[in-house]
Amino acid sequence: MDKVLRHQDVLDQLTSNMTIGVGGWGARRKPMSLIRAICQSDLKDLTVVSYGGPDVGLLCAHKKVKKLIFGFVSLDLIPLEAHFRQARQNQEIEVMELDEGMLQWGLRAAAMNLPFLPTRIGLGTDVLKHSPELKLVTSPYSDAERLVAMPALNLDVALLHVNKSDEKGNTQIIGPDPFFDDLFARAATKTFVSSEEVVSTQELGGKEGAVYNRFERSLVTGVVHSPCGAHPTSCAPNYGFDIGHLKEYSDSAKSYEDYSLKYMNKTHEEYLDSVGGSEAIENIPLPQF
Repeated sequence: MDKVLRHQDVLDQLTSNMTIGVGGWGARRKPMSLIRAICQSDLKDLTVVSYGGPDVGLLCAHKKVKKLIFGFVSLDLIPLEAHFRQARQNQEIEVMELDEGMLQWGLRAAAMNLPFLPTRIGLGTDVLKHSPELKLVTSPYSDAERLVAMPALNLDVALLHVNKSDEKGNTQIIGPDPFFDDLFARAATKTFVSSEEVVSTQELGGKEGAVYNRFERSLVTGVVHSPCGAHPTSCAPNYGFDIGHLKEYSDSAKSYEDYSLKYMNKTHEEYLDSVGGSEAIENIPLPQF
Protein backbone atom coordinates (compact mmCIF):
# COMPACT_ATOMS: atom_id res chain seq x y z
CA MET A 1 0.00 0.00 0.00
CA ASP A 2 1.50 3.31 -1.10
CA LYS A 3 1.10 5.85 1.73
CA VAL A 4 3.15 8.67 0.18
CA LEU A 5 1.26 11.97 0.30
CA ARG A 6 1.81 15.65 -0.42
CA HIS A 7 1.55 18.31 2.26
CA GLN A 8 -1.84 19.32 0.85
CA ASP A 9 -3.09 15.74 1.08
CA VAL A 10 -2.42 15.84 4.81
CA LEU A 11 -4.20 19.18 5.19
CA ASP A 12 -7.21 17.72 3.37
CA GLN A 13 -7.56 15.17 6.20
CA LEU A 14 -7.40 17.75 9.00
CA THR A 15 -10.29 19.81 10.32
CA SER A 16 -10.69 22.70 12.72
CA ASN A 17 -11.24 21.83 16.40
CA MET A 18 -9.07 18.71 16.16
CA THR A 19 -6.68 17.61 18.88
CA ILE A 20 -3.25 17.38 17.24
CA GLY A 21 -0.15 15.96 18.88
CA VAL A 22 3.25 17.09 17.62
CA GLY A 23 6.26 14.85 18.11
CA GLY A 24 9.86 15.86 18.69
CA TRP A 25 11.18 17.75 21.69
CA GLY A 26 11.65 21.52 21.95
CA ALA A 27 13.90 22.47 19.04
CA ARG A 28 14.63 18.85 18.08
CA ARG A 29 13.12 16.92 15.17
CA LYS A 30 9.88 18.81 14.85
CA PRO A 31 7.70 18.24 11.75
CA MET A 32 8.07 21.89 10.79
CA SER A 33 7.11 21.60 7.12
CA LEU A 34 3.75 20.17 8.21
CA ILE A 35 3.39 22.89 10.85
CA ARG A 36 4.05 25.60 8.24
CA ALA A 37 1.44 23.99 5.98
CA ILE A 38 -1.13 24.21 8.80
CA CYS A 39 -0.20 27.85 9.40
CA GLN A 40 -1.00 28.59 5.77
CA SER A 41 -4.36 26.80 5.90
CA ASP A 42 -7.84 27.77 7.11
CA LEU A 43 -7.65 25.45 10.11
CA LYS A 44 -8.39 27.02 13.50
CA ASP A 45 -9.36 26.29 17.11
CA LEU A 46 -6.91 23.43 17.44
CA THR A 47 -6.00 21.70 20.68
CA VAL A 48 -2.26 21.08 20.46
CA VAL A 49 -0.35 18.55 22.58
CA SER A 50 3.41 18.99 22.51
CA TYR A 51 6.76 19.08 24.21
CA GLY A 52 6.81 22.41 22.51
CA GLY A 53 9.23 24.41 20.43
CA PRO A 54 8.76 26.55 17.32
CA ASP A 55 5.88 24.27 16.31
CA VAL A 56 3.80 25.74 19.11
CA GLY A 57 5.08 29.28 18.55
CA LEU A 58 4.28 29.35 14.83
CA LEU A 59 0.80 27.93 15.40
CA CYS A 60 0.20 30.59 18.06
CA ALA A 61 1.52 33.34 15.79
CA HIS A 62 -0.98 32.27 13.12
CA LYS A 63 -3.88 32.07 15.61
CA LYS A 64 -4.43 28.34 15.09
CA VAL A 65 -4.41 27.30 18.75
CA LYS A 66 -7.44 27.23 21.00
CA LYS A 67 -5.86 25.15 23.76
CA LEU A 68 -2.31 23.99 24.42
CA ILE A 69 -1.46 20.95 26.53
CA PHE A 70 2.28 21.00 27.15
CA GLY A 71 5.22 20.01 29.31
CA PHE A 72 7.32 23.01 28.23
CA VAL A 73 7.72 25.35 25.25
CA SER A 74 11.35 26.21 24.53
CA LEU A 75 13.81 26.76 21.71
CA ASP A 76 16.47 25.02 23.78
CA LEU A 77 19.35 27.50 23.44
CA ILE A 78 16.70 30.24 23.66
CA PRO A 79 14.90 29.17 26.85
CA LEU A 80 11.54 30.88 26.31
CA GLU A 81 9.56 30.58 23.06
CA ALA A 82 8.67 34.22 22.39
CA HIS A 83 5.54 33.69 20.27
CA PHE A 84 4.07 31.27 22.80
CA ARG A 85 4.91 33.60 25.67
CA GLN A 86 3.20 36.46 23.88
CA ALA A 87 0.06 34.41 23.21
CA ARG A 88 -0.12 33.23 26.80
CA GLN A 89 0.52 36.64 28.34
CA ASN A 90 -2.19 38.11 26.11
CA GLN A 91 -4.55 35.29 27.20
CA GLU A 92 -5.12 34.29 23.58
CA ILE A 93 -5.01 30.55 24.33
CA GLU A 94 -6.23 28.14 26.98
CA VAL A 95 -3.45 26.12 28.60
CA MET A 96 -2.99 22.92 30.52
CA GLU A 97 0.58 23.03 31.82
CA LEU A 98 1.85 19.65 32.93
CA ASP A 99 5.00 18.18 34.34
CA GLU A 100 6.93 16.48 31.53
CA GLY A 101 6.30 13.09 33.12
CA MET A 102 2.56 13.73 33.41
CA LEU A 103 2.34 14.54 29.71
CA GLN A 104 4.15 11.31 28.88
CA TRP A 105 1.80 9.41 31.22
CA GLY A 106 -1.26 10.93 29.50
CA LEU A 107 0.05 9.84 26.10
CA ARG A 108 0.81 6.39 27.48
CA ALA A 109 -2.72 6.05 28.86
CA ALA A 110 -4.16 6.93 25.45
CA ALA A 111 -1.72 4.55 23.74
CA MET A 112 -2.95 1.75 26.04
CA ASN A 113 -6.61 2.71 25.47
CA LEU A 114 -7.07 3.44 29.17
CA PRO A 115 -9.05 6.38 30.60
CA PHE A 116 -6.22 7.35 32.95
CA LEU A 117 -3.05 6.12 34.63
CA PRO A 118 -2.25 6.68 38.32
CA THR A 119 0.96 8.48 39.20
CA ARG A 120 2.71 10.33 41.98
CA ILE A 121 3.95 12.92 39.50
CA GLY A 122 2.38 16.28 40.23
CA LEU A 123 1.65 15.67 43.90
CA GLY A 124 2.82 18.55 46.06
CA THR A 125 3.03 20.95 43.09
CA ASP A 126 0.88 23.76 41.73
CA VAL A 127 0.04 21.66 38.66
CA LEU A 128 -3.10 20.42 40.42
CA LYS A 129 -3.98 23.93 41.55
CA HIS A 130 -3.80 25.37 38.05
CA SER A 131 -5.42 22.36 36.34
CA PRO A 132 -8.44 21.59 38.54
CA GLU A 133 -9.69 19.10 35.95
CA LEU A 134 -6.98 16.72 37.20
CA LYS A 135 -8.41 14.36 39.82
CA LEU A 136 -6.98 12.25 42.61
CA VAL A 137 -7.80 8.59 43.16
CA THR A 138 -7.29 6.30 46.13
CA SER A 139 -5.46 3.01 45.70
CA PRO A 140 -7.95 0.13 46.20
CA TYR A 141 -5.26 -1.85 48.05
CA SER A 142 -4.24 -1.77 51.70
CA ASP A 143 -1.88 1.19 51.21
CA ALA A 144 -4.86 3.44 50.28
CA GLU A 145 -2.38 5.85 48.70
CA ARG A 146 -3.75 9.01 47.07
CA LEU A 147 -2.50 9.37 43.50
CA VAL A 148 -3.01 11.66 40.55
CA ALA A 149 -5.28 10.13 37.90
CA MET A 150 -3.58 11.43 34.77
CA PRO A 151 -6.24 11.39 32.03
CA ALA A 152 -5.55 9.90 28.62
CA LEU A 153 -4.48 12.46 26.04
CA ASN A 154 -6.36 11.03 23.07
CA LEU A 155 -5.27 12.59 19.79
CA ASP A 156 -7.18 12.91 16.55
CA VAL A 157 -3.89 13.26 14.69
CA ALA A 158 -0.18 12.93 15.42
CA LEU A 159 2.42 14.75 13.32
CA LEU A 160 5.95 13.34 13.43
CA HIS A 161 9.26 13.82 11.60
CA VAL A 162 11.60 10.89 10.92
CA ASN A 163 14.91 10.27 9.19
CA LYS A 164 13.72 7.60 6.77
CA SER A 165 10.52 5.96 5.62
CA ASP A 166 9.39 3.66 2.86
CA GLU A 167 6.13 4.07 0.94
CA LYS A 168 4.41 1.54 3.21
CA GLY A 169 4.94 3.61 6.37
CA ASN A 170 7.90 1.76 7.85
CA THR A 171 9.91 4.50 9.53
CA GLN A 172 13.31 5.00 11.10
CA ILE A 173 14.37 7.49 13.77
CA ILE A 174 18.16 7.29 13.65
CA GLY A 175 19.11 10.10 16.04
CA PRO A 176 20.20 9.49 19.64
CA ASP A 177 16.75 9.99 21.16
CA PRO A 178 13.33 8.97 19.78
CA PHE A 179 11.68 11.11 22.47
CA PHE A 180 8.04 9.96 22.84
CA ASP A 181 7.11 9.82 19.16
CA ASP A 182 5.98 6.21 19.51
CA LEU A 183 3.46 7.24 22.18
CA PHE A 184 2.16 10.09 20.02
CA ALA A 185 1.61 7.60 17.19
CA ARG A 186 -0.16 5.10 19.47
CA ALA A 187 -2.32 7.80 21.10
CA ALA A 188 -3.63 9.08 17.75
CA THR A 189 -6.42 8.00 15.43
CA LYS A 190 -4.27 9.05 12.45
CA THR A 191 -0.51 9.61 12.21
CA PHE A 192 1.16 11.61 9.46
CA VAL A 193 4.92 11.43 9.13
CA SER A 194 7.25 13.78 7.29
CA SER A 195 10.50 12.10 6.33
CA GLU A 196 13.95 13.27 5.32
CA GLU A 197 14.12 10.39 2.84
CA VAL A 198 11.59 8.04 1.28
CA VAL A 199 13.44 4.89 0.28
CA SER A 200 12.70 1.31 -0.69
CA THR A 201 11.96 -1.17 2.08
CA GLN A 202 15.26 -2.92 1.32
CA GLU A 203 17.16 0.33 1.91
CA LEU A 204 15.88 0.42 5.51
CA GLY A 205 18.43 -2.27 6.29
CA GLY A 206 16.44 -5.35 7.28
CA LYS A 207 17.16 -6.74 10.75
CA GLU A 208 20.00 -4.28 11.38
CA GLY A 209 17.76 -1.32 10.58
CA ALA A 210 14.80 -2.60 12.59
CA VAL A 211 16.26 -1.18 15.81
CA TYR A 212 15.46 2.31 14.48
CA ASN A 213 11.81 1.47 13.78
CA ARG A 214 9.94 2.86 16.80
CA PHE A 215 6.32 2.15 15.85
CA GLU A 216 4.44 -0.13 13.49
CA ARG A 217 3.63 0.88 9.95
CA SER A 218 -0.01 0.07 10.68
CA LEU A 219 -0.11 3.24 12.79
CA VAL A 220 1.07 5.44 9.91
CA THR A 221 -1.68 6.99 7.80
CA GLY A 222 0.58 8.84 5.39
CA VAL A 223 4.18 9.77 4.65
CA VAL A 224 5.31 13.11 3.20
CA HIS A 225 8.75 13.31 1.58
CA SER A 226 10.16 16.41 3.24
CA PRO A 227 13.95 16.78 3.05
CA CYS A 228 15.16 19.18 5.73
CA GLY A 229 11.56 19.22 6.91
CA ALA A 230 12.51 19.74 10.55
CA HIS A 231 14.32 23.05 9.88
CA PRO A 232 15.01 25.24 11.82
CA THR A 233 14.99 22.51 14.48
CA SER A 234 17.65 19.82 14.46
CA CYS A 235 17.34 16.38 12.94
CA ALA A 236 20.27 14.24 14.05
CA PRO A 237 22.31 12.87 12.42
CA ASN A 238 21.28 14.85 9.32
CA TYR A 239 21.74 18.43 10.63
CA GLY A 240 21.80 20.54 13.76
CA PHE A 241 19.86 23.56 15.03
CA ASP A 242 19.86 26.60 12.77
CA ILE A 243 20.69 28.95 15.61
CA GLY A 244 20.76 32.07 13.43
CA HIS A 245 17.30 31.33 12.06
CA LEU A 246 15.92 30.50 15.51
CA LYS A 247 17.17 33.87 16.77
CA GLU A 248 15.56 35.64 13.80
CA TYR A 249 12.34 33.72 14.41
CA SER A 250 12.37 34.53 18.14
CA ASP A 251 12.99 38.22 17.50
CA SER A 252 10.05 38.27 15.08
CA ALA A 253 7.62 38.11 18.00
CA LYS A 254 8.13 41.88 18.25
CA SER A 255 6.93 42.34 14.66
CA TYR A 256 5.97 39.15 12.87
CA GLU A 257 5.04 40.60 9.47
CA ASP A 258 8.60 40.73 8.07
CA TYR A 259 9.35 37.14 9.08
CA SER A 260 6.04 35.95 7.69
CA LEU A 261 6.61 37.64 4.33
CA LYS A 262 10.12 36.23 4.11
CA TYR A 263 9.48 32.62 5.08
CA MET A 264 5.78 31.77 5.16
CA ASN A 265 3.12 31.26 2.47
CA LYS A 266 5.55 29.21 0.44
CA THR A 267 5.81 25.64 -0.74
CA HIS A 268 8.33 23.55 1.15
CA GLU A 269 10.76 23.83 -1.76
CA GLU A 270 10.38 27.62 -1.81
CA TYR A 271 10.92 27.73 1.95
CA LEU A 272 14.17 25.78 1.61
CA ASP A 273 15.35 28.23 -1.04
CA SER A 274 14.51 31.15 1.26
CA VAL A 275 16.80 29.79 4.00
CA GLY A 276 19.75 29.01 1.73
CA GLY A 277 18.82 25.61 0.31
CA SER A 278 18.96 22.04 1.54
CA GLU A 279 22.74 21.77 1.13
CA ALA A 280 23.27 24.68 3.52
CA ILE A 281 20.93 23.10 6.07
CA GLU A 282 22.62 19.71 5.83
CA ASN A 283 25.95 21.43 6.59
CA ILE A 284 24.70 22.82 9.92
CA PRO A 285 26.82 21.03 12.54
CA LEU A 286 25.21 18.88 15.19
CA PRO A 287 25.26 20.36 18.71
CA GLN A 288 27.96 19.09 21.06
CA PHE A 289 27.00 18.51 24.69
